[in-house]
Formats: sequence, structure tokens, C-alpha cells
Amino acid sequence: MDDEVDPNEENVNSVLAQESSELFHILNGQSPTVIMQLCQMMASEAGWQNQLSAASSSTNPIQAMLDYFRTARAEKCRIFLQSVCLWCENIPMRLESRLMSVAGDTSSDLNLEDQNSPSPPSEEQLMKRPRIDHWDQYFTSVRGLLQRRWERLTERLVKDVQLENVWVSLRTTNRVRDRPDQTPGSADRGSRTPESDGDYIFLESRLTLETFLQGCEGKVTVLVGQAGSGKTLLMSCLGQQWGPIPSSYLFVLLEFRQLNLLSRPLTLAELLLQHYLPPNGGNDAQSAIVDCLLSNPEQSCWVLDGYDEFHGKLNRQEMQREPLDLENPLPVADLISGLLNRQLLKGSTVLVTCRVRDVMDLDGVSDKVGQLLEWGHHEIKEYVDKFFGVKGHSADRALGAQAADLLLSSRHLLAMSSLPALCNICCICLEHLLLEGTQISGERSGEEDSRGEPRAHSEQGGKREGSEDIAKGGTNGRAQLCPTLAQIPTTLTQVYLTVLGAFLGRGSNQGGRDFSLSGTTLSQYRLCTLSRLAWRGLEESKILFEEEDIPQDVLEFSVRTGLMSQVELRRQDGMLVSAYCFIHLTVQEFLAALRLMTSADVSDAQLKKRFSLKTRWTTKSNHKTVFTDSLYLYVCGLASPQCTPALVQLARASGGTRVQSWVQKRQELVRKMLKTLCQSNTLTGPKILELCHCVQESQDHQLAKQFVDARPTLELRNIRLLPNDIEALAFVVNAGGDNDIGLDFGACSMELECLDVLSRCQSIHCLRWADADTHKKQNSAANCLQTQIEFSFGLFCGSSLTAMGAACLASGLQKCPDITEINLSDNNLKDNGIGHIAEIFTKLQKLVSVMLGRNNTSLKAVDYLIEKMSSCLNIQHVCAEYDYTHIQLHTYQLSYSHKTKPKPTISLLNQDWSKPEMRNLARTLARCPSLSVLDLSGGQWDEQTLKTLIQFLPEIRITEKIILNDSCSSVESLVILTSLLSHCPPVVELHIRLQSPVQVSIVFSGGSEKPANEVSKMLCLSCCNLLPADLERVWKSLGTSSGLTLLDLSNNSLGNKGLRKLLDVLPCLSNIQEINASNNGIGMEGVVMLADALSSYDSLTQILISDGGKDQVILKFSPNKRIRNSSLLPSNVTTLCTRLVQCGSHLELEFSHCSLTDRAIKNLQKVLPKMMSLQRLNVSHSITSTTDALTLVSCLNDSQRVTSVELRYRAFHCHFIFLSVKAEVKVSCRVTGFCLNGGNLDRLLEILQGPRLSHLDLSSNQLEDKGLKCLVDFLPRLKISSYVKFKNNQLQSEWIEEFVKLLDGSERGCIISIEESWIRSEAAVCLLCRCLDLSSNIQTIRFIYTFLWSCENQNFHILHLYGILTSSLLTSSLVDCAVDGSQLSLMEKIIERCPLLTELEDCELVGFLSHYMHAPTMEQSQTNSLLDLLAAMDGLTQIQGIELDSWRMADAGIEQLTRLLPVWKDLKKISLSKNLVSDQSGETLLEALRSCSHLEELHLSSNSLGDLTAAKMAVVLPSLTHLTVLDISENRIGCEGSSNLSKAIMSMKNLRKINLTAVGTSELCPVAASLAHCPLIQDVGLGWNNCSDDVALELARVLPLCHNLTQIDLESNNVSVYGATALLKALQYCPALHLIRLWRNKVLQSEAQRLSQTDRRLNFSFT
Repeated sequence: MDDEVDPNEENVNSVLAQESSELFHILNGQSPTVIMQLCQMMASEAGWQNQLSAASSSTNPIQAMLDYFRTARAEKCRIFLQSVCLWCENIPMRLESRLMSVAGDTSSDLNLEDQNSPSPPSEEQLMKRPRIDHWDQYFTSVRGLLQRRWERLTERLVKDVQLENVWVSLRTTNRVRDRPDQTPGSADRGSRTPESDGDYIFLESRLTLETFLQGCEGKVTVLVGQAGSGKTLLMSCLGQQWGPIPSSYLFVLLEFRQLNLLSRPLTLAELLLQHYLPPNGGNDAQSAIVDCLLSNPEQSCWVLDGYDEFHGKLNRQEMQREPLDLENPLPVADLISGLLNRQLLKGSTVLVTCRVRDVMDLDGVSDKVGQLLEWGHHEIKEYVDKFFGVKGHSADRALGAQAADLLLSSRHLLAMSSLPALCNICCICLEHLLLEGTQISGERSGEEDSRGEPRAHSEQGGKREGSEDIAKGGTNGRAQLCPTLAQIPTTLTQVYLTVLGAFLGRGSNQGGRDFSLSGTTLSQYRLCTLSRLAWRGLEESKILFEEEDIPQDVLEFSVRTGLMSQVELRRQDGMLVSAYCFIHLTVQEFLAALRLMTSADVSDAQLKKRFSLKTRWTTKSNHKTVFTDSLYLYVCGLASPQCTPALVQLARASGGTRVQSWVQKRQELVRKMLKTLCQSNTLTGPKILELCHCVQESQDHQLAKQFVDARPTLELRNIRLLPNDIEALAFVVNAGGDNDIGLDFGACSMELECLDVLSRCQSIHCLRWADADTHKKQNSAANCLQTQIEFSFGLFCGSSLTAMGAACLASGLQKCPDITEINLSDNNLKDNGIGHIAEIFTKLQKLVSVMLGRNNTSLKAVDYLIEKMSSCLNIQHVCAEYDYTHIQLHTYQLSYSHKTKPKPTISLLNQDWSKPEMRNLARTLARCPSLSVLDLSGGQWDEQTLKTLIQFLPEIRITEKIILNDSCSSVESLVILTSLLSHCPPVVELHIRLQSPVQVSIVFSGGSEKPANEVSKMLCLSCCNLLPADLERVWKSLGTSSGLTLLDLSNNSLGNKGLRKLLDVLPCLSNIQEINASNNGIGMEGVVMLADALSSYDSLTQILISDGGKDQVILKFSPNKRIRNSSLLPSNVTTLCTRLVQCGSHLELEFSHCSLTDRAIKNLQKVLPKMMSLQRLNVSHSITSTTDALTLVSCLNDSQRVTSVELRYRAFHCHFIFLSVKAEVKVSCRVTGFCLNGGNLDRLLEILQGPRLSHLDLSSNQLEDKGLKCLVDFLPRLKISSYVKFKNNQLQSEWIEEFVKLLDGSERGCIISIEESWIRSEAAVCLLCRCLDLSSNIQTIRFIYTFLWSCENQNFHILHLYGILTSSLLTSSLVDCAVDGSQLSLMEKIIERCPLLTELEDCELVGFLSHYMHAPTMEQSQTNSLLDLLAAMDGLTQIQGIELDSWRMADAGIEQLTRLLPVWKDLKKISLSKNLVSDQSGETLLEALRSCSHLEELHLSSNSLGDLTAAKMAVVLPSLTHLTVLDISENRIGCEGSSNLSKAIMSMKNLRKINLTAVGTSELCPVAASLAHCPLIQDVGLGWNNCSDDVALELARVLPLCHNLTQIDLESNNVSVYGATALLKALQYCPALHLIRLWRNKVLQSEAQRLSQTDRRLNFSFT
């Protein structure tokens, strides 16, 4: 920095010498005319002429001129400097001012010059001096303004401000997209935290403010700090002390809160000269100052303080880069944007202060951003000592020491004190608390009043609040002054309550002792006034208040006590006025919170609007506000019951009525909003932290429990965590009850102190830590872990942990006996670190999993862990994956189990083992205990490495398998592995695939899926590209003692030659059961070889061949021989069958999908009688015509061994079944889907005349009436004994009747089934009657409406006619045949003609009933028809079942039915559901059922039964001892009826199913209790009854007594989680119970999910 120059003392030649370098550059930029004029001022001396010539030759006359005047006389030098200032342009203001000052007034000297002097300066040049003078005067005035401002701010400063002691951290922007603070989706719900976008990122650099500001000249610099960090004070200090800002700069300090008052557009000159500091000298002075500023913008420094308080917002979209018109008035926001965007005063220095959340508005215009660091413990203690006057009296020193101790012991006070302004408030709070514990008299108040000095507030240093007068008459003993820790405020709300008490106490007669908010009326009046003012300011975003806004007495009191401070503002008209603000924004917000909680003028809606959790992420879309958004925090604190008395007093002082209940209601509203937030799972990480603070402020343990219950794990990402954050988190976790919680800190920055606080959390089950600075906190982390004795999961991923840190961490982890999982992936443990962690395995008995991936380890660590398995027997799995991209081991995982003890497994993946490495590994594995699985996949080995492993394999104890995927890819490796089946007896299976993906597994006896008593060895060499020559090497390696049972050689290249080699080796495979040689290119030659083998080898019993051997070739060795082939030519059929004739054992032959020709079928027909060993012939998908089918059917006559023929054309299913020996058996024949008409039918019937038939099915053959006539003619000649079926043959009624006539006594037991779509409605009834008339030999006749699939997709009705004995009973059924009311008379006739009718089954008269289903009553004619139908049943004594559902039968029908019931002694089932049975009729019906002693099922649902019927059930049902099913759902039974029903149920020992759905009452506890007396009960339906938990609890009590119970339906009731939990507990005693339906009950989805996961038999879904 250049020093000031005194022209009377400083030598002008010395000044020229000092500034020659800068003058040289300036003169180089001037015009040649100016340079020539200056050169002419030099004297015409001989020496000069020589110098000029030399200078001209060297093209440097300017340097020669400067050298000349440096040594010239002082007067001539002054004239030269003044001429330079007058004639030259673009001289910096600093340099021009200095040169003019040292040159002085040289007008007289100019006249003394010789005749060669230049012409006098122009008028414009002569005006330059007055302009500079005005600039200097204004510069001096600005310095005076800044000095006065500084003196006012530092009048009672506690701590001196020194820029070199203020620390700043550099920040850099993360220039990404603008993202608002969004909530995650339902799949990632819970409390997951997304990454912050568009935020600023901290750098590690830490430097002083003085260093930070160096080099900021001509740039835009942003200084960020929290409210109360001292930004305003530091800017004033900078203007007074200059420091890094050159003292020659014009320092313009503008406060945004003052700029808010400027509403009209301004020019830059008006902003500076009217509203910053008006100059002296009128318009000339203003013009001169503006001219100097515009011509030298780099000589000015603009400090814009407090952008966070600016009402406007600088949107980057509005920032344009074009220069602005200086004469054009602009809004203040545009002027500021012009300065920041270099559209105004380009080259000037701009320094902006704001808060962190507002720095996003300045992104893109700032050259450097720094953030003021918070105070540490040292700065806080130093401030506290100075506040309490450490250099004063001994009592002050004692008080200050105690205050410092108390402050450092309180987390809230310590967190507040990190900001200078709040540290001052904390000292006031401590001063008040310390004084409350003393016996000092009220002298302090008088002394303070006598001084009458205002206590203005400052941000950075804070103010001394009169501590000099504290305890002047006290003693030095700390015990008399220090309150207990219990008296220290435990929440921020209590801190501010104490602070308000301290401030209000200063103005009272109590001297600050024993004062509370519920004190004097005067204090309450002042507090109510201030809270009203604070709330109004909050609503209007106003922090400055004028005198007329505040009552005079309250204003004087507030300023005198220091609660408010005075500031100076300049209005729009330029007048200076006084304004007032609270000492800190948080004080105003707290007072506003008091207003919210005590005034009825503030509605609930206003409270809810203000209650919004803030986020810590800075986004460009944030709503701009001047406040700190702490209002909701104080509201939560005031909602605590501890604050109720004080709030009631303040509310009463505000003029409210019934304030006690109103205040409590307002507090309950706050707690209700907190409860909603606690149960929400959509909050981001920052808001979760804020919610923790809110719950801590409320001190509500129930809220904390709800918070923990809703969040099994808290995931916090990319957040700076402070100790008070962890303190709030610890309160919530510890107050959450017994529920454990997981903490997941990802990329969160935290200090060491946070770890100390974290150790207070008592219920952590999972701790995940991914902090880039963990290597700096390793010891503290270990100390923290030593206190976490109950947490189950420890995750420290990506924490830069080293071996030293691992040692520290291990010492801490071994103090956590309950830990189950540890994740140390993505660190730098190396081999030694892995060793430290492995040492603690034996000490952590509950450990389940350890992840140690990506830790820069080598195979040495792998060997160490494997060796550890021998001493740590509970290690189950070690997995190491080598990652080629990182050249390090990818993952370790060690798992433990204490319920089951399976064998451990080892996975060492992607490692290229050499022979020595494999030898070392094998030796290490040999020392391990028994392993279940060894996985060595992924490495590319050579044969020598593989041989090394095979050599040591007998020494390695493995029970299940070894996996070598992608490790052995050559046939040579395959041959080596094959030897294991002979030389290593424990190996039972070998699976090798050499084609991609390469798969190799060696299975041991413990890993085989077959039972241990079944000795089986398998060799699978599928997809190995094997050639015939390779088989010889395989057989040689396999040897003769392998005991091979299964061999898979599929998908190779063996061909017929390879098949020959395989068949040659069959005699050596004595235990072989199956060989798969599919997809080996085998041709017809090979098929013939297989046919020969089938006849030659007794052990070969079945061969499956498809596509002539090209596709499937499977050889099976079983008792029955079978061969399946496809795509055969006639010659092939003859050749193959001729070879098979010689086969002596049972044979199955399959020619499916062969497309057999006529010739081939005839050849097959000829050879079939010769194949005596043939058991089954399958020609599916091979018969394509009716002629071919009939050719095969003729086998019934050619071979008497045929027992079954089935030919289905449309289903492509055709097969024959043969008997091994001749026997007189009946043959079944099914020929369907063909076109049997004309000659085809005649030929078929001729063939069928020979054998004796048991079943004949001729469905879907298009017989029609003509075909049926032909069949009727032949029927007597066909020997059919059991069943004839005609379906979908387009038969008419007349031919069916003709067919019925043929039935006689000789056809007893033969079932004739005719199915046609027209058998429906009246036709069905008429056909039934007609059949009964035509034949008396019918036992059972049924007309069934069914839906059968056919090519036409038609609906068919089936007529079953059964031959009978004359003494048998008759069953008549018209099931869903669309019989309507007009046929009821016919039904009467049927019933009358069937005196032996035993069952009228399911007579749902669809057409008739559908018309009346929704009618309130039937018409009289239809009612009479129903009654007549029932009357027709009179005399039927054999009825066993009657189903009359949905008849809409009323009392008259029930009366008619009750007259019939006493006769039906054998009645087993009665169903009257969905009728109109009244309660009185139900009672009558129950009385009539007394005589039905065999009744098993009673269905009375969907009627109008009530308590009368239930009472009758209590009397009648005990006598029905066979009753198993009772259904009375959807009736109107009441509480009394429920009691009677329970009495009935207690006597029903055979009851298996009871359905009481929507029965009409929720009082079903007696019914539930009665189930204990039903030992056979299986199904209980209690849904849709509005039952509460008492029914569920009763069911839970009786469930263990119902051993056969399988299902309970409780859907759509009022069962809560309490009742559901009781049922869950009872389920453990009910192994037979399969399902409890609980859909639509009062169970939250989260609770339902938890319960159903515990036991899947609890079903909360609608399915």
C-alpha cells in the first residue's frame, strides 16, 4: 500500500523516480502530439541533442525524457508533472492525485520558462485541477462518514475486530441444473435423502479475511455468513482500516436494508451523491465527482452489505451484459445488477455480503466466494472472558470462568455461541442465570440506571452488557454463584425465554433476579407490545421499525435494556432518520412465536401457513426471506406443557378470555402438526433433521416414539452435520422407546465433536458411515463405538480408513457384542488392516456379515482369512472377487449363523492362479475345516494349474461342490477333470460346458439332489464341441471303475461314428441308467444301430428319437423297452419294426409327428401282429385322413392283443394299447373328429362288429340323422357293455327318441350320453317327459347345461340315460336348462310320474326367476304355480336333498314346504338362500326341521331372519346331531339372537362350517366363544359385521382349542392392530390354520405389512 505524501516534505524528483515505471506505460499510450509537447519542455542543451539522437535511434524518447526530468531542477520537474496531469489521459486517480499534490501551483514557474516553452494549457486542461480537488474533498468526507460509523458501532464493543483474526473458507460452485428440494418416490420412500443439486461446495482451504480479500481489486467478491456472523461490522471495519482495499479507493458502503427505501428509479450519480453521502459544493462538485468516478472506475470500491435483507431478487435471467445508460434512471435492483454484471463502472471493485441461501442469486457473476467460519471453543471462551471483564475485579473473573464452564457444558448455548451476535445473547442469558443464584442486593439496577448508557448491539464482537457492575460486593467462591446444570436451559426455546427475562428484568425493580415472563403487569404489557411488533414485522418481511411504529415507553425501555438497537437511515428525500431493530433476527422470530401462541388475533390457518420445515440445501428456486426460518422451531418449544403457565399469563395480558383452554388448544394444534410430520415418510434428510430439532424443542417423548416407529432407518446424505444436530438426533432416538433405529450418514461433513455426541444414542441397531474425513476421526470413531454396545450393523464405506484406522476401529468394535454386520468396503485397509479386523471375529459372537471390498488388498489377505477359518469355526462364507479394472480384491464377505451350522463356503473369483499360487492355496485349503462350496470361477488357468488343484483335491474336505466357471475351457482340461469320477470317490457328479458361458462344477456326495442311499454318478459333457476321437480320451480318463449312472453327451459333434463308439463302450458301463446323445448330427444309419442295440443289449430298454436322430436321442435303461421316432419313410418303418420284432422285453413304440403315408401305415399294420413285445403304439400328429384312421382301427380284428384304440383327429392324439398275452377283455374305441358318413361309417361299424366293446365314443363325426339311423340299425350287432357317447353330431329330437326305444333290459348299466346345443328350455322338459314315456328302464335322467370347447365354440346340453333295475330310485335333474315359468306345469307332471324321486337337484329356473328376481312380490298366477309345484311333491317320501335358492319364495311357499318336511325323514340338505323368508316363517321352518334327524346342511342366507329364528335354533339345532354346515349370512339377527345362536352352536359337535357374514350384529363374542365346543370346526365366516377387537381377542383365546380350523374370515370389521396382534400370537398354536382374512379393518398399511411379513397366514388384501 502506498503511503500518503506531503508536498512540503517529499522531494518531487524522488516522487518522479518512484512512479517512473507506471508513467512510462501511461505515456506510451498518449498521442504523438502530447509526447512532442512534453519533449519540447526539455532545455536546449548540447547534451540533450545527443540524448535525443540516441533515443530516436533506439525508438525510446519517453524513457530519455523521464530520465532527464528525474535529475532536473525541482521547479522544472514540478512543471513537467503538472503538464503530464493536464495533457495526458487515463491516469489512475491515485497517481494523478499524488502528482498534482507534489507539483503544487506552478503558474508562476510557467512564465519563467524560455521561449521554447509550449503553449499554455487549454481551458479543458485547466479544469482538471478543480475536479481533482472536489474528488479529494468528497473522498475525505467519505472517510469521515466511515470513521463515524465505525465509532458508533464499536462504542461498547467487547472484543476488538482484527481482520487477520477472522477466518474464512473458500467456496466453489457446483454448476448443475437447478433443482428444488423435492421429496423422493413411494418405491424409495421411508426417509431416503436425495443428493443436493445446484449447491455450493466447501473447499478445504482456510484463510484469514485479510488474505481472502487480497487481489480482489476490479473483481466481484462475495462474503457469505449466517445471520449474526458479523458481516456488517466487518464491512465497516474494512472501510475504516482499509486493509486489503487500497486506501486511495473511494469506499462506498451501501446497505440493502436502506436501499429497500428507494422506490423510484435512480441514476448511479443520484444513488451515490443523494442517498449515500451528498457532497459540498453544489452541482459543480457533483459533476466533478461523477466525472472522476466514470473516468477512473477502478479507483472505487462498492460494498453491498446484506443482500439477504433486500426485498428484491437478482434473477440471472434478467442480467444483461450490454452497457447501461448512465443518465437513464433505473430501479435500484437494476443498478445493483449493473454493478455486478460490469455494465456500470467496469473495473471497479465490488464486495457483496449475504447469507448462504442467497448466494445462488450471485452465481455466475462472482469471481470469488468465501464463507465466514464459526467461532471455535477458543474464540467463544475468549469472548466470554472479555464480556465478564476478565481484567476487572476478582468477582468478575470468577463469574466469567463459571459462565464459560456452563456455556461449554450446554449444547444449545455452545451452538448459539458459534456466532458472535448470539454469543453475546448467551452471555446475557448466563449473566441472568448466575445472578439468580446469588444473594446480591439490588445495587446493580441503580448503578445501571445511573449510568444510563445505551447498550447497542453488534454482530462480530458483540457488546459488553454492563458486567462491570455485577456482584461488586460478592465473594470469590464459585459455589455461591454457579447454578446447577439442571437450571441451564435444555432447549433453544428455554434459552430465549431466559434471555427475554434477563432483558425485561433490566428495566424492572427486580434487578434481573427471580424474574419470569409471568411477572409484573408492566413487563407483560411490554412483552405483548414487542411480540405484536415482531409478528407484524414477520408478516410484512420487515426488520426495521420507525419511532411511530413503537410506543414511546416501550421504545425507550427496549433501547435502554439493549433489546433493540438504533440504526441511521436516509429516506427517499435524503433526510436522515432513526430506525430500530431487534438485537438479532432470532429474537424477533421468537417474539413472533410468542404472539402466535398467545393471541387469538392469529388464526390457526396463519399458524399452519408459517409452520414449514426449512431445508439446508441451497437451490435457485428458494423463496427469498430476510428471516432465519426459525419461527416453527420456537413454536414447537412453546407447545411444551412447561411453557403453558407463561403463555397463559401473556395471553391474558393480551386481552384474551378463557385463555387457559385456548392456549392448550393452540399447543395441541402444534403437537398435532408435529405428529403428522413424524408419521410422514416423504421428508428429505435436511427436513428430517429439522423435525428432530422440533421434537427436541417440544420435549415430547411420544412424538419421538412416533418418529422412530415411522423410520426404521434414517438416511442422511450430503449434509453438514453440527453437534447440535446430533444432539437433537440423540434425543429423538433415546426418547423413542425400545424401538431401535438405523443411522446412515452418507457424504455428510461432521466435526469430531459430533462423534462424542453420537455416543449418547442408546438404541442404534445399524450405523452406516461414509465420510471422506473419517481418517482424521479414527480414534474418536472408535471411542464412539465403544459406547454403542447395542447397535447391530456397522457400515463404514468410503471412509478412507487405513490400517491404523482399522486397528482403532477394531478396538472399538470389540466392545460392541451385539453387532451383527460390518461393512468396511471402499477404504484403504490393505493386508494389515484386514488382519486387524479379522482378529476380532472370535470376540463378536453375534456377527453375521463382514464386507471388506475394494481395500487395496492382495492374495495375502485372502490366505489370512482362509487360515482364520480354522480358528474361527463360525465363519460360513469367504468371498473375494478380483477386479481387473482396479487391480484389487473386490469383495469380502463373512457370514455367521447360530441357529443352523452349515459348512462354510469360499469364493475366490476372477483370479488368474499360477501353479505356485494354486499350490499355496491348496495347502491353505487343506488346513481349513470342512467346506460346503469352493468357488474358483473367473480365472483363466492352464492345465498345470488345474492338475495341481486335482492333485490336492483328496486332501481338501468339501461336502457339496467346487465351481470352476470360466476357468477351464479346453478339451484337455475336460479330460483331466473326468478322471475325478474314478480316482476321487467323494465326487459323484461332474458338469462341464465348454461353450460360452463356460460352466464347470464338481459335485460331491453332500451336494447331490438324490437320496444318500441311491448311489448315482453323473457325467455331463454337454456343449463341449466333442469329436468322435475325443471320446476315446474321455473313456480312458474315466476308466472302468467310475460307476457311472447318467451320461450326457448332448450338443456335441459326435455323428454316427461317435454313436458307434458310444454303443461299443456300453458293456463297460454296468451301472448306466440313461445316456443323452441329442443334437449330435446322428442320421438314419444311427437310428438303425440303435434298433439293433435295443435287441442286442438287455439293459437297453428305451430309446427316444426325434427328427430321425438329428434332434433327440436318449437311451434309457429300464424294465420296459421303448423307442420313439419321427419323420420315417415307409422303408424306414419296415426296417425299424423288423429289427424290433426280435426284441423280447416289453416295448413301447412312438411314431409321433411322422406324417405317415398310406404305404407306411399299411406296412405298420402288417408288422404290428408280429411284435409280440409291443405294449403301446403312439402315432399322434401322424394320421391325416379318415381312411388312414380306419386302417389302424382294423388292428382290432388283426391282433387280439389290442385293448384300446383312441383316434382324435382334431386333437392329433392317436394311440393303441396292447396286452402282453391273449385275454378275453373288452375293448374301448374312441374315434372322434373325423368325417364318418357314407362308406366310412359302414366300414367302421363292420370293423366294430368283431371285438367286444366296453366303451364307444363317436363324438363330433358329423353323423347327423342319417348316420344315427345307420348306427341304430347296427347297434344290436355291436357288443357294447358300458358306455356310448354321441356329442355334437347334429342329432334331432325324433332320432333321440328312436334311440331311447331301443333300450331294453339287456342294456342294463349302459350309459348313453347325447350332447347337443338345442336341448334347452321347453325342449329339454319335453324331451325328458318323452324319454320317460318311451322307456321304463331309465334309472337316472339328467339334462345338464354345460360349456364345452369345440371348434365351433358352442354350448351343449347333455342327456344322460342310464339303464336301471326296476326297484331302483329315480333322480331327476334339470340343471341350468333355462326352464321358465310356463314349464312349471310340465315339471309337476314329471314329479307326479316319479314316485321314487330321491333328489330334485339345483332347480334354478333361470328364465322364470330372472324375471322376478328384483320384484318385491310375485304375481298371483306365478305364486300359485310355485305352490302347485310344491304340492305336486306331496307323497315323495324319498327326498334327500332340495335346493330352492333364489325362488323369491315368501311365507306362503314356506308354509307349503313346512307341511312336506315332516315326511322327508331322510332329508340331508336343504337350501333356501335368497328367498323372502321372514323371521316368523323362519321360526316355523326350524320347528318343521325337527323331524329331519339326518340333516347335514342348512342354508338360509339372504333372508329376513331375526331373533325369533335364532331362539328357535337354540332349541332345534341341538337335536340335529348330524349337522355339519350352517349358513345364515345376510340376515337381521340382533344381540339377543347372537346369544341364543351361541347356545345352539355349543351343542353342534359335528359342525365343520359356519357362515355368519353380515349377520346383522357386531356382538359376536358369545358366538366366538362357543366355537371352543366344536372340535371339528374348519371354516368360520364373520365378515362384514363391524366387529371390534373384543371378537378378535375371543377368537385368539379359542383358536388353540380348534385343532381342525383352517380358515377364518374377518374382513370388513373394526379390528385394530391390537386385535390383529393377538391373532398373530395365537397362530403359533394353530399349525392347521391356513388363512385369517383381515381385509378392510382398522389396521394401517405399514402395520399390516409388518404383521403379514411376520406370518403370511394373516391376509390384509382383498384377494
